[in-house]
Amino acid sequence: MGMLASLISGLASGETVAAVRRARTAAIVYGLALSAALCGLGFLVGAAYIWTAMRYGSLAAALGLGAGFLVLAGLILLIYQISAGSRARRRAQRRNADIKAIGIAAALAVLPTLLKGKGGLGVILGPAVALAAYAIYRENVKSDDPDESERK
Repeated sequence: MGMLASLISGLASGETVAAVRRARTAAIVYGLALSAALCGLGFLVGAAYIWTAMRYGSLAAALGLGAGFLVLAGLILLIYQISAGSRARRRAQRRNADIKAIGIAAALAVLPTLLKGKGGLGVILGPAVALAAYAIYRENVKSDDPDESERK
C-alpha cells in the first residue's frame, strides 16, 4: 500500500512529469550525439576510401573496404551466436528464480487460509511431502547427459 501512496503522491507533486521531461531531453541529446557520431564515422570511411583509392586505385579500394565491412559484419554475427547460449542460460536461471519467488509468495499468502480450512495441516503437509520426495528423487537419479553430471 505504501508503494501505491508513494506513486500517487509522486504524480500529485509533479515529480513524474519532471522525470519524463528529463528522460525526453536525455533521449533527444543522445539521439543528436548518435547522429553526429554516425556522420563522423561516415566521413572517416569516406576518407579511408579516398586514401586507399589514391594508393591502390578506385576498384581495389572499393573491393577492399566492401570485403572488410562484410568480414566485420560476419564477426559481429559470429560473436552474437556464440554468446547466445550463455544469454539463454542466464534467462533460464532468472526465470527459475522468479518462478520460485512467485511460488513461495503464493504459498505464504495462502497458508493462513489453508490452516483455517477443514483439512488444515493435512492439506499443507501432503503436497510438501510430495515435493520433498520429488526433490530427493531428482537429486539421486543419474542423468544421461554427461555435461550435466560435470556441472554439479
